[in-house]
Amino acid sequence: VQLQASGGGLVQPGSSLRLSCVASGFPMHYHGIGWFRQAPGKDREGIGCFSTADASAEYGDSVKGRLTISRDNPKNTVYLEMNDMKPEDTAVYFCAVKYGSRWSGCINRQLLEYDFWGQGTLVTVSS
Repeated sequence: VQLQASGGGLVQPGSSLRLSCVASGFPMHYHGIGWFRQAPGKDREGIGCFSTADASAEYGDSVKGRLTISRDNPKNTVYLEMNDMKPEDTAVYFCAVKYGSRWSGCINRQLLEYDFWGQGTLVTVSS
């Protein structure tokens, strides 16, 4: 079982970002998926999630309006797309899975409620 987030790097302020979270060893679309980020010196923050296999995406207040997450089930991949990137978006971005989730709502779930985490990908927003 593996989750791999990728697509990070140096991005210009005002530009857009697209990250991928690819799962291997299990079918991602049966489970709840969360996107998180951890800025230097700060706690890990949930920014977007799907609570169940067929749920709509939920978003954290800090990124609402700029963030879209989506699933590509045949590719076993979840995407994160954020526009108008700001220096305060600099962070390591992670994806995590909640196996067989039956959650009603996910954006306020605690980190420990997720079963498995992928390696993060660093995003640096700077000119």
